[in-house]
Amino acid sequence: MAVTFLAGALIFVCCTLFLLTVRNGMQVQKLSGELCSLMLRQISPNLYRELAEEYYEDSEESYETRTESSLTYENVLAQNVSDDETQEADDGAAYEDGKKSAGEADKSDEDGQETADEEDEAETAAASASVSPEKLADYDYLVQNYYTVDSSTTISSAQLNASELLQIDCTVAEGSGEEPQILIYHTHASEGYSDSTEGDYSTTVVGVGEELAGILRDTYGYSVLHDTGVYDSDRNRAYSVAKPYIEQILAEHPSIEVVIDLHRDGVSSDTRLVTEQDGVSMAQVMFFNGLSRTTSLGDISYLENPYITENLAFSLQMKLAAEELYPGFSRKIYLKGYRYNMHLMPKSLLVEVGAQTNTLEEAMNAMGPLAAVLDRVLSGE
Repeated sequence: MAVTFLAGALIFVCCTLFLLTVRNGMQVQKLSGELCSLMLRQISPNLYRELAEEYYEDSEESYETRTESSLTYENVLAQNVSDDETQEADDGAAYEDGKKSAGEADKSDEDGQETADEEDEAETAAASASVSPEKLADYDYLVQNYYTVDSSTTISSAQLNASELLQIDCTVAEGSGEEPQILIYHTHASEGYSDSTEGDYSTTVVGVGEELAGILRDTYGYSVLHDTGVYDSDRNRAYSVAKPYIEQILAEHPSIEVVIDLHRDGVSSDTRLVTEQDGVSMAQVMFFNGLSRTTSLGDISYLENPYITENLAFSLQMKLAAEELYPGFSRKIYLKGYRYNMHLMPKSLLVEVGAQTNTLEEAMNAMGPLAAVLDRVLSGE
């Protein structure tokens, strides 16, 4: 009888506290959890012990301490096959920007991304060769042919309006040659290729970034600062670690107008992201955008990015220029739910150069076309 009474009282108290939680938020929720836990402990100690570990493993405290890389950036390509949805958390608030886990061959992300298969890429290249303003104005056509939208996020025709994005000025002012115009850096400096040497950053994306910087300087006359800092010693915190350093560089060099975060994707072991341009075999590239919006949460206020529209304009203009100059060189633009430090500059670009199945030479070969595409957009041609 006593147990029945206590059980009824427990149900009544829990329902009452649940209603209060809805009205008053997390503080009451925590209090209700503690009271219910106390009552459950008194009524059924064994059941309490069985549930305790599972409950606290997924509690808010544990959730908030997860870092941005839970969703691993390289799991993006695999998502085209499995379409798994993962989440990253901010280093102190909740969601932070996610990225790839080094050394795994069957992942996808952003930098998470799922990748379109080779047939989709071929169709995209063919469609791009004959693209018209009328086609680009068709939202469904635009998304189908130029974008991969991760299941973690959403985007509408209001935000992905090609005619408006193509009118945004992505050019840079003519530089003096002394102060940098372009910053290249690597959130995940350790990302290497099939023949990279462990510990030798000249054989990872850092070496590829130096190749890009050299071509932009010597061939096109841009003033480029290449930051070779290593921010992924703890890969799960790479975006959080990199952020203050990049902010400091931008504060010290206000002349910088373009920020490029150069990465390498992660794919299944039997996938090869290779294209041939002008008779040269090279890695394909992919442009990536974070939308600071998830399907479950909506817009993430504490991961605000005031430059989302400018970021989208930059990547779309890069994609269209790439298809014009080098059809098949770039994969579909990947859209994901978080921020990826792209809020630091309107002209922010996150680029995936090949994957772990590419050779270093293939990645290096891709820098000539990437530099040409950048010049096409930045010069306003």
